[in-house]
Amino acid sequence: MINRSAENETDRRLFLKSAGVAGLGVVGAGALGATTAGSAQAAGVSDGAVLNFALNLEYLEAEFYQYAAFGKGLDDKLTSGKGKKGGVKGGRQVSFATPAIRKYAEEIATDELDHVTFLRKALGGAKVARPAINIQESFTAAATAAGLIQPGQTFDPYANEDNFLLAAYIFEDVGVTAYKGAAPLISNKTYLEAAAGILAVEAYHAGIVRSALYSKGLQDAAKAISNARDSLDGKSGKDQGIGSEAGKANLVPTDKNGIAFSRTPGQVLNVVYLNPKSVTKGGFFPRGVNGAVNKSA
Repeated sequence: MINRSAENETDRRLFLKSAGVAGLGVVGAGALGATTAGSAQAAGVSDGAVLNFALNLEYLEAEFYQYAAFGKGLDDKLTSGKGKKGGVKGGRQVSFATPAIRKYAEEIATDELDHVTFLRKALGGAKVARPAINIQESFTAAATAAGLIQPGQTFDPYANEDNFLLAAYIFEDVGVTAYKGAAPLISNKTYLEAAAGILAVEAYHAGIVRSALYSKGLQDAAKAISNARDSLDGKSGKDQGIGSEAGKANLVPTDKNGIAFSRTPGQVLNVVYLNPKSVTKGGFFPRGVNGAVNKSA
């Protein structure tokens, strides 16, 4: 199972070292019985492919936050790998009016950078390159679809802290549901534990962003974005806003059992490609993502 979950021997050892596991015996014992009928292996997709799918999303989040907080994107040494390497269109530093929100942005940016660094090291030679990323026109398209702006207008996520928070809201909620949805696809328990750790961080980020939006009275705008995401990833209607000005807050989106919902990788790509159809590129990834998992649902 360990052999099947890693791209090659070197990649597996790099992952174990990055994850802080001293020997293969611990992972081997823990991984027994981890495969299920619905696993990625059953569908012919390795754990490495699932983690590379996550790395594509982390590239997007890291670039968005690095520009917002520090005015520059990822260092070039963190963008190489398999597949076609692309550039980043858009991005600049936000002039934050609220010191606390600036601190939020800086901390989240640092976490997302750490996610990229960790996944790249863990995947070793199997890691994919950063694909082409658009954090300019894509936000205008998303805001237009949500009804935040009229056709022909422009939405700049870096223009002010309110716009920044609304843009961050698009990513963070999707990131949480993406990692939860990918969990059943991972067979190796060491990989799964690492992914769960990242999911927890993304959930903290989402909570910060949702709380900040609520405190600013941006419930209607958040609901519009939630509805737009729902229109892209199917007819389930699971996405939730942050509450209404007249009603109670909904800062933690859960079902009746207090459990967050999941998105399949395909549904996640529907959102980031900004297309409800089955496609391989668009939106924030104009030439698609790198790796085996690249088609929307």
